[in-house]
Amino acid sequence: MDLTTPPPDLYGRPEPDRFMRRVTAFGDRYTPALGSPLLRRSPRRAPARPVPPLQLAVTGHRTVAEDVVELRLADPGGDRLPAWQPGAHIRLRLPSGRERHYSLCGDPADAAVYRVAVRRLPGGGGGSTEIHDELALGARVTVRRPRNGFAFCAEPRVLLLAGGIGVTPLLPMAREARRLGLDWRLVHTGRTADALPFGDELRALDPARVEIRTDDREGVPTGADLLAHTRPGTAVYCCGPAPMLAAVQGALEASGARTLHFERFGAAPVLGGSRFTLRLGADGPLLDVPADRSALDVALEARPDLPYSCHQGFCGTCRVHLLAGTPEHRDRRLTGEERAAGVLLPCVSRAAEGETLVLDL
Repeated sequence: MDLTTPPPDLYGRPEPDRFMRRVTAFGDRYTPALGSPLLRRSPRRAPARPVPPLQLAVTGHRTVAEDVVELRLADPGGDRLPAWQPGAHIRLRLPSGRERHYSLCGDPADAAVYRVAVRRLPGGGGGSTEIHDELALGARVTVRRPRNGFAFCAEPRVLLLAGGIGVTPLLPMAREARRLGLDWRLVHTGRTADALPFGDELRALDPARVEIRTDDREGVPTGADLLAHTRPGTAVYCCGPAPMLAAVQGALEASGARTLHFERFGAAPVLGGSRFTLRLGADGPLLDVPADRSALDVALEARPDLPYSCHQGFCGTCRVHLLAGTPEHRDRRLTGEERAAGVLLPCVSRAAEGETLVLDL
Protein backbone atom coordinates (compact mmCIF):
# COMPACT_ATOMS: atom_id res chain seq x y z
CA MET A 1 0.00 0.00 0.00
CA ASP A 2 1.29 3.45 -0.88
CA LEU A 3 1.33 5.34 2.46
CA THR A 4 2.14 8.66 0.81
CA THR A 5 -1.10 8.83 -1.20
CA PRO A 6 -4.40 9.68 0.51
CA PRO A 7 -6.94 6.84 0.32
CA PRO A 8 -9.95 7.18 -2.02
CA ASP A 9 -13.32 8.48 -1.02
CA LEU A 10 -14.91 6.60 1.91
CA TYR A 11 -17.57 5.30 -0.48
CA GLY A 12 -15.09 3.89 -3.00
CA ARG A 13 -15.26 6.75 -5.47
CA PRO A 14 -12.01 7.48 -7.31
CA GLU A 15 -11.60 11.09 -6.18
CA PRO A 16 -9.94 11.63 -2.78
CA ASP A 17 -12.27 12.49 0.06
CA ARG A 18 -11.55 15.87 1.71
CA PHE A 19 -11.96 14.45 5.21
CA MET A 20 -9.51 11.63 4.52
CA ARG A 21 -7.04 14.09 3.03
CA ARG A 22 -7.10 16.02 6.30
CA VAL A 23 -6.76 12.83 8.37
CA THR A 24 -3.78 11.76 6.31
CA ALA A 25 -2.18 15.19 6.54
CA PHE A 26 -2.51 15.07 10.31
CA GLY A 27 -0.99 11.58 10.38
CA ASP A 28 1.90 12.77 8.28
CA ARG A 29 2.68 15.44 10.83
CA TYR A 30 2.12 13.56 14.06
CA THR A 31 2.28 9.93 15.12
CA PRO A 32 1.03 8.83 18.57
CA ALA A 33 3.92 8.02 20.87
CA LEU A 34 3.54 4.50 22.28
CA GLY A 35 3.27 4.53 26.04
CA SER A 36 3.05 8.33 26.13
CA PRO A 37 0.16 10.76 25.94
CA LEU A 38 2.28 13.10 23.86
CA LEU A 39 2.31 13.33 20.08
CA ARG A 40 5.58 13.17 18.21
CA ARG A 41 6.47 14.17 14.69
CA SER A 42 6.04 11.47 12.08
CA PRO A 43 9.40 10.12 10.87
CA ARG A 44 8.16 10.73 7.31
CA ARG A 45 8.19 14.49 7.91
CA ALA A 46 11.51 16.26 7.73
CA PRO A 47 12.43 18.12 10.95
CA ALA A 48 11.74 21.82 10.91
CA ARG A 49 14.67 24.06 10.18
CA PRO A 50 15.64 26.53 12.89
CA VAL A 51 14.18 29.96 12.24
CA PRO A 52 16.99 32.52 12.10
CA PRO A 53 16.73 35.64 14.26
CA LEU A 54 16.05 39.04 12.78
CA GLN A 55 18.76 41.63 12.20
CA LEU A 56 17.09 44.98 12.83
CA ALA A 57 18.16 48.61 12.99
CA VAL A 58 17.24 51.19 15.62
CA THR A 59 15.10 53.74 13.77
CA GLY A 60 13.71 55.54 16.82
CA HIS A 61 15.00 56.29 20.33
CA ARG A 62 12.97 58.77 22.37
CA THR A 63 12.08 59.47 25.99
CA VAL A 64 8.43 58.72 26.75
CA ALA A 65 8.48 59.12 30.56
CA GLU A 66 10.88 59.66 33.41
CA ASP A 67 13.65 57.04 32.95
CA VAL A 68 11.74 55.35 30.12
CA VAL A 69 12.79 55.31 26.46
CA GLU A 70 10.93 53.93 23.48
CA LEU A 71 12.83 52.00 20.82
CA ARG A 72 11.63 51.53 17.27
CA LEU A 73 13.19 48.65 15.39
CA ALA A 74 12.86 48.02 11.65
CA ASP A 75 14.36 45.89 8.91
CA PRO A 76 17.27 47.83 7.32
CA GLY A 77 16.01 46.92 3.86
CA GLY A 78 12.43 47.87 4.55
CA ASP A 79 11.05 44.31 4.61
CA ARG A 80 7.88 43.50 6.54
CA LEU A 81 8.40 42.15 10.04
CA PRO A 82 6.89 38.89 11.30
CA ALA A 83 3.34 39.26 12.60
CA TRP A 84 2.51 39.29 16.30
CA GLN A 85 -0.48 39.49 18.63
CA PRO A 86 -1.13 41.64 21.72
CA GLY A 87 0.85 40.38 24.70
CA ALA A 88 3.81 39.20 22.61
CA HIS A 89 7.43 39.95 23.46
CA ILE A 90 10.74 39.89 21.63
CA ARG A 91 14.22 39.04 22.85
CA LEU A 92 16.92 41.58 22.03
CA ARG A 93 20.58 40.72 21.83
CA LEU A 94 22.38 44.00 22.40
CA PRO A 95 25.79 44.95 20.95
CA SER A 96 27.37 44.02 24.32
CA GLY A 97 25.99 40.49 24.06
CA ARG A 98 23.41 41.02 26.79
CA GLU A 99 19.99 39.53 26.05
CA ARG A 100 16.73 40.96 27.37
CA HIS A 101 13.01 40.41 26.80
CA TYR A 102 10.66 43.32 26.13
CA SER A 103 6.93 43.39 25.44
CA LEU A 104 5.84 44.82 22.12
CA CYS A 105 3.81 47.98 22.68
CA GLY A 106 3.09 49.07 19.11
CA ASP A 107 0.26 48.21 16.75
CA PRO A 108 0.18 44.62 15.41
CA ALA A 109 -1.22 46.03 12.15
CA ASP A 110 2.03 47.93 11.58
CA ALA A 111 4.37 45.40 9.95
CA ALA A 112 7.11 47.97 9.37
CA VAL A 113 8.29 48.49 12.95
CA TYR A 114 8.50 46.90 16.39
CA ARG A 115 8.09 49.23 19.39
CA VAL A 116 9.34 48.47 22.91
CA ALA A 117 9.71 50.68 25.98
CA VAL A 118 12.57 50.24 28.45
CA ARG A 119 12.80 51.62 31.98
CA ARG A 120 16.27 52.40 33.31
CA LEU A 121 17.21 50.02 36.13
CA PRO A 122 20.40 51.34 37.78
CA GLY A 123 20.69 48.24 39.97
CA GLY A 124 20.03 45.77 37.16
CA GLY A 125 22.41 43.86 34.95
CA GLY A 126 23.27 46.73 32.64
CA GLY A 127 20.88 46.02 29.77
CA SER A 128 18.59 48.97 30.38
CA THR A 129 21.54 51.31 30.90
CA GLU A 130 23.08 50.20 27.62
CA ILE A 131 19.83 50.86 25.78
CA HIS A 132 19.38 54.29 27.37
CA ASP A 133 22.95 55.53 27.02
CA GLU A 134 24.68 53.60 24.24
CA LEU A 135 22.14 52.31 21.71
CA ALA A 136 22.16 55.07 19.10
CA LEU A 137 20.03 55.52 16.00
CA GLY A 138 21.21 53.19 13.25
CA ALA A 139 22.63 50.62 15.66
CA ARG A 140 21.99 46.99 14.71
CA VAL A 141 20.47 44.48 17.13
CA THR A 142 19.64 40.81 16.85
CA VAL A 143 16.00 40.09 17.64
CA ARG A 144 14.35 36.78 18.27
CA ARG A 145 10.95 36.63 16.59
CA PRO A 146 7.87 37.46 18.68
CA ARG A 147 6.60 34.94 21.19
CA ASN A 148 3.49 35.20 23.31
CA GLY A 149 3.09 33.89 26.85
CA PHE A 150 0.49 36.53 27.77
CA ALA A 151 -2.06 36.14 25.01
CA PHE A 152 -5.13 38.35 24.78
CA CYS A 153 -8.24 36.16 24.54
CA ALA A 154 -10.62 39.02 23.68
CA GLU A 155 -13.34 38.15 26.18
CA PRO A 156 -16.48 40.30 25.82
CA ARG A 157 -15.70 42.27 29.02
CA VAL A 158 -12.07 42.99 30.01
CA LEU A 159 -10.24 45.04 32.63
CA LEU A 160 -6.59 45.89 31.93
CA LEU A 161 -4.47 46.73 35.01
CA ALA A 162 -1.01 48.21 34.39
CA GLY A 163 1.66 49.11 36.90
CA GLY A 164 4.21 51.57 35.51
CA ILE A 165 6.11 50.07 32.58
CA GLY A 166 3.68 47.13 32.77
CA VAL A 167 1.47 49.08 30.40
CA THR A 168 3.56 47.91 27.44
CA PRO A 169 1.75 44.61 26.72
CA LEU A 170 -1.61 46.09 27.70
CA LEU A 171 -1.54 49.01 25.28
CA PRO A 172 -1.91 46.72 22.23
CA MET A 173 -4.65 44.84 24.10
CA ALA A 174 -6.57 48.09 24.60
CA ARG A 175 -6.25 48.85 20.88
CA GLU A 176 -7.53 45.39 20.02
CA ALA A 177 -10.42 45.65 22.49
CA ARG A 178 -11.48 48.93 20.91
CA ARG A 179 -11.17 47.51 17.41
CA LEU A 180 -13.35 44.52 18.33
CA GLY A 181 -15.96 46.64 20.11
CA LEU A 182 -15.43 44.94 23.47
CA ASP A 183 -16.53 46.33 26.83
CA TRP A 184 -13.08 47.30 28.12
CA ARG A 185 -11.41 49.51 30.70
CA LEU A 186 -7.75 50.21 31.49
CA VAL A 187 -6.28 51.40 34.80
CA HIS A 188 -2.67 52.63 34.75
CA THR A 189 -0.96 53.20 38.11
CA GLY A 190 2.47 54.47 39.15
CA ARG A 191 4.42 56.75 41.45
CA THR A 192 3.87 60.01 39.57
CA ALA A 193 2.38 61.16 36.28
CA ASP A 194 5.87 61.86 34.92
CA ALA A 195 6.83 58.22 35.51
CA LEU A 196 3.96 56.77 33.45
CA PRO A 197 4.62 56.25 29.72
CA PHE A 198 2.08 56.56 26.93
CA GLY A 199 -0.55 58.50 28.90
CA ASP A 200 -1.60 60.62 25.91
CA GLU A 201 -1.69 57.59 23.64
CA LEU A 202 -3.91 55.72 26.08
CA ARG A 203 -6.32 58.59 26.56
CA ALA A 204 -6.58 59.04 22.80
CA LEU A 205 -8.01 55.52 22.52
CA ASP A 206 -11.01 56.45 24.69
CA PRO A 207 -10.65 58.85 27.64
CA ALA A 208 -13.85 57.51 29.20
CA ARG A 209 -12.35 54.01 29.44
CA VAL A 210 -8.85 54.92 30.68
CA GLU A 211 -8.09 55.77 34.31
CA ILE A 212 -4.64 57.02 35.28
CA ARG A 213 -3.98 57.15 39.01
CA THR A 214 -0.73 58.03 40.79
CA ASP A 215 0.55 57.22 44.26
CA ASP A 216 1.54 60.81 45.01
CA ARG A 217 -2.03 62.03 44.50
CA GLU A 218 -4.26 59.13 45.51
CA GLY A 219 -2.01 56.80 47.49
CA VAL A 220 -0.97 53.25 46.64
CA PRO A 221 -4.11 51.45 45.43
CA THR A 222 -5.34 48.27 47.08
CA GLY A 223 -6.47 45.28 45.10
CA ALA A 224 -10.07 46.30 45.76
CA ASP A 225 -9.34 49.79 44.41
CA LEU A 226 -7.94 48.38 41.20
CA LEU A 227 -10.87 46.01 40.75
CA ALA A 228 -13.52 48.57 41.71
CA HIS A 229 -14.98 48.72 38.21
CA THR A 230 -15.09 44.96 37.74
CA ARG A 231 -18.46 43.46 36.95
CA PRO A 232 -19.37 39.75 37.09
CA GLY A 233 -17.82 37.86 34.20
CA THR A 234 -14.97 40.31 33.61
CA ALA A 235 -11.62 38.95 32.46
CA VAL A 236 -8.74 40.77 34.17
CA TYR A 237 -5.32 41.26 32.56
CA CYS A 238 -2.63 42.50 34.94
CA CYS A 239 1.02 43.39 34.38
CA GLY A 240 3.10 45.09 37.05
CA PRO A 241 5.31 44.64 40.10
CA ALA A 242 4.86 41.72 42.48
CA PRO A 243 3.01 43.69 45.24
CA MET A 244 0.44 44.90 42.73
CA LEU A 245 -0.14 41.41 41.38
CA ALA A 246 -0.45 39.98 44.90
CA ALA A 247 -3.01 42.66 45.80
CA VAL A 248 -5.09 41.90 42.72
CA GLN A 249 -4.94 38.16 43.33
CA GLY A 250 -6.06 38.65 46.93
CA ALA A 251 -9.06 40.77 45.96
CA LEU A 252 -10.09 38.86 42.85
CA GLU A 253 -12.62 36.45 44.37
CA ALA A 254 -14.65 39.20 46.01
CA SER A 255 -14.69 41.25 42.80
CA GLY A 256 -16.78 38.87 40.73
CA ALA A 257 -14.14 38.70 37.98
CA ARG A 258 -14.18 35.51 35.97
CA THR A 259 -10.49 35.04 35.14
CA LEU A 260 -7.10 36.61 35.79
CA HIS A 261 -4.36 36.68 33.17
CA PHE A 262 -1.08 38.16 34.37
CA GLU A 263 2.53 38.84 33.57
CA ARG A 264 4.92 39.86 36.34
CA PHE A 265 8.10 41.90 36.40
CA GLY A 266 11.11 39.68 37.05
CA ALA A 267 11.10 36.57 39.16
CA ALA A 268 8.23 35.29 41.24
CA PRO A 269 8.87 34.87 44.98
CA VAL A 270 10.56 31.56 45.81
CA LEU A 271 8.00 29.21 47.31
CA GLY A 272 8.82 25.96 49.08
CA GLY A 273 12.54 26.52 48.76
CA SER A 274 15.26 24.92 50.88
CA ARG A 275 18.79 26.01 51.62
CA PHE A 276 21.36 24.32 49.39
CA THR A 277 24.89 24.86 48.07
CA LEU A 278 26.12 25.90 44.66
CA ARG A 279 29.63 25.28 43.32
CA LEU A 280 30.74 27.28 40.30
CA GLY A 281 32.99 24.87 38.38
CA ALA A 282 34.49 21.59 39.54
CA ASP A 283 37.05 23.44 41.65
CA GLY A 284 35.20 26.71 42.10
CA PRO A 285 33.89 28.41 45.21
CA LEU A 286 31.02 27.04 47.27
CA LEU A 287 28.10 29.46 47.54
CA ASP A 288 25.23 29.24 50.01
CA VAL A 289 21.77 29.59 48.40
CA PRO A 290 19.17 30.65 51.01
CA ALA A 291 15.66 29.24 50.92
CA ASP A 292 14.22 32.53 49.60
CA ARG A 293 16.78 33.34 46.87
CA SER A 294 17.46 31.85 43.44
CA ALA A 295 20.64 30.07 42.43
CA LEU A 296 21.06 32.60 39.61
CA ASP A 297 20.95 35.61 41.93
CA VAL A 298 23.58 34.04 44.19
CA ALA A 299 25.78 33.04 41.23
CA LEU A 300 25.59 36.55 39.76
CA GLU A 301 27.21 37.98 42.88
CA ALA A 302 30.32 35.92 42.12
CA ARG A 303 30.04 35.96 38.33
CA PRO A 304 28.32 39.18 37.13
CA ASP A 305 29.02 38.21 33.51
CA LEU A 306 26.61 35.26 33.53
CA PRO A 307 23.85 35.63 30.90
CA TYR A 308 20.22 35.87 31.97
CA SER A 309 16.98 37.55 30.95
CA CYS A 310 13.50 36.54 32.12
CA HIS A 311 14.20 35.25 35.69
CA GLN A 312 11.10 33.06 35.27
CA GLY A 313 12.28 29.84 33.67
CA PHE A 314 10.95 30.22 30.15
CA CYS A 315 13.50 32.03 27.98
CA GLY A 316 16.48 29.69 28.46
CA THR A 317 19.11 32.44 28.37
CA CYS A 318 20.69 31.42 31.69
CA ARG A 319 21.02 27.71 30.87
CA VAL A 320 24.05 25.97 32.32
CA HIS A 321 25.33 22.38 32.42
CA LEU A 322 25.18 20.41 35.66
CA LEU A 323 28.33 18.48 36.58
CA ALA A 324 27.04 16.91 39.81
CA GLY A 325 24.10 17.00 42.16
CA THR A 326 20.36 16.31 41.99
CA PRO A 327 18.33 19.37 40.96
CA GLU A 328 14.68 20.29 41.39
CA HIS A 329 13.71 21.54 37.93
CA ARG A 330 11.12 24.31 38.15
CA ASP A 331 11.36 25.75 34.64
CA ARG A 332 8.77 25.76 31.88
CA ARG A 333 11.15 25.30 28.97
CA LEU A 334 13.50 22.32 29.14
CA THR A 335 12.51 18.96 27.69
CA GLY A 336 12.95 15.70 29.56
CA GLU A 337 15.87 14.87 27.29
CA GLU A 338 17.59 18.18 28.08
CA ARG A 339 17.15 17.67 31.80
CA ALA A 340 18.50 14.12 31.55
CA ALA A 341 21.54 15.53 29.70
CA GLY A 342 22.28 17.85 32.64
CA VAL A 343 20.86 21.15 31.40
CA LEU A 344 19.65 23.45 34.20
CA LEU A 345 18.01 26.88 34.39
CA PRO A 346 19.35 28.38 37.65
CA CYS A 347 16.91 31.29 37.62
CA VAL A 348 14.18 29.02 39.02
CA SER A 349 15.58 25.52 39.59
CA ARG A 350 16.78 24.51 43.02
CA ALA A 351 17.90 21.51 45.10
CA ALA A 352 16.86 19.76 48.28
CA GLU A 353 18.07 20.78 51.74
CA GLY A 354 21.81 20.19 52.07
CA GLU A 355 22.32 19.22 48.40
CA THR A 356 25.23 20.63 46.37
CA LEU A 357 24.82 21.49 42.69
CA VAL A 358 28.08 21.75 40.72
CA LEU A 359 27.73 23.89 37.60
CA ASP A 360 30.04 23.81 34.60
CA LEU A 361 31.15 27.45 34.64
